[in-house]
Amino acid sequence: MPRAIRDGVSIYYEYDEGDGAPVVFVQGLGYGRWMWRWQREAIAGEHAVIAPDNRGTGRSDAGLPPLVPRLPQKLRVPLLLKLAGYSIEGLAADLEAVLDDVGTRTVHLVGASMGGMIALQHAIDYNRVKTLTLLCTSHGGPDAVPVPEETQEHIFDTPKGASERETLRHQMRPAFNEGFTNRNPHLLDRIIEWRLEQDAGEPAREAQAAAVLGFDVSDRLHEIRVPTLVIHGTNDRVVPVENARLLEEKIATTRLELVEGGSHCLFVEDAPRVNDALCSFLDDYD
Repeated sequence: MPRAIRDGVSIYYEYDEGDGAPVVFVQGLGYGRWMWRWQREAIAGEHAVIAPDNRGTGRSDAGLPPLVPRLPQKLRVPLLLKLAGYSIEGLAADLEAVLDDVGTRTVHLVGASMGGMIALQHAIDYNRVKTLTLLCTSHGGPDAVPVPEETQEHIFDTPKGASERETLRHQMRPAFNEGFTNRNPHLLDRIIEWRLEQDAGEPAREAQAAAVLGFDVSDRLHEIRVPTLVIHGTNDRVVPVENARLLEEKIATTRLELVEGGSHCLFVEDAPRVNDALCSFLDDYD
């Protein structure tokens, strides 16, 4: 199993052979590699693929202080948010360690939600990025349109007496359109199983949330000079679509693709539309 080491923490990644510069897929908050399965299938054979597990997710180590995961949640969350949580800069450094381990000079970098934040930070801090694709994400900071408070409460809520599967189903409702989940109950069941297998545990998920809350590159976006594709759903109830327009305004070389009625998980719900936009963009710059 390929792994990179940074600051003593082991970061797992998958590598699929292919032609040209590799496409790197970076996951959202708490999500496992399952979230990119539709996009990875779309480019299979055409491009090499690098798919790391963010710190604390899947097969990657969490790297948290030993006592933190053992604390009750009421004590643990404030500690992670103020002192012991991750940072987007650190997660971008983990990604750079993976790319260094692979030995690739240039990559097409694709990130969604928190993964989009990591991709933005990496494109600013390092020089491997050939193209940048950002889905359902934000540049952070006071100018960004925040996650609605109701959504924040919902995605971290643990209903009393609910099973682990019921809790996951409850927490991810704001990320999907209700009509899609009603029409695809079996797919939602499969996603829950993938999440149970691959997603971050609660302490690491909270540490990732701390990274998101502390993220702000709004005053550094002018440093991004590579071709950039921004894809966002107009019905995103997690990261409002106004954030996509802010990215378009502030990154000089941006192509904006709005998916009408698309949810936060548009890479699942609207996979054909997302795949077409991504593949077309990659073809233009490969």
